[in-house]
Amino acid sequence: MGKIRVLIADDHALVREGIRKLLELDADIQILNEVGDGQGAINLARREKPDIILMDVNMPGTDGVTATRVIKKEIPEIHVIALTIYEDEEVVEMVKAGVSAYVLKDVAGAELIDTIHRVMQGEVVIHPRVANRLVRELARNDKKNEDTRLTKREKDVLLLLVRGHSNKDMADVMFISEKTVKNHLTSIFKKLGVKDRTQAAVYALKHHIVEDE
Repeated sequence: MGKIRVLIADDHALVREGIRKLLELDADIQILNEVGDGQGAINLARREKPDIILMDVNMPGTDGVTATRVIKKEIPEIHVIALTIYEDEEVVEMVKAGVSAYVLKDVAGAELIDTIHRVMQGEVVIHPRVANRLVRELARNDKKNEDTRLTKREKDVLLLLVRGHSNKDMADVMFISEKTVKNHLTSIFKKLGVKDRTQAAVYALKHHIVEDE
């Protein structure tokens, strides 16, 4: 097996220099190039096909999240290791974009080198502090998703809406008052993030929330 070919993407020259000096201590790692912005990382990834990109999360112009999405879509075999100075708010987005590791810039040199080797072996490596942030964010997202779930009664109303029933028709069919129908519709619109009946019907059919026969 040849050397691990690494690209460094960070908008601070001193950071890039420090990482380069650390990685040069490992004879199995080859620094291909370095770049200071996300678009540059995309361009070099396309041209040089590195094994690993050390990607700063926050860079001017095209940031690390966007660059990672593009690179992983075009060249999925490239491993991206996200680098940040703190438990960044973009941690969930970077993980969704397909990073293989998420480490903080204050990580020890030996740990960064170890992370690179582990990633090349197929492992996913998340710094413990970042992992805690990720768990909290995912839990918050799960709660948000839970809030958007419609009750059975709301789904019944939505199905009748899709079929073109008026509020009065819905009330008659479901044996409830028109006011209750309006309350259900208000809740449905809020949960689906739509503004009116038409948007709700389109959303429901597109996302298969209800099926109109």
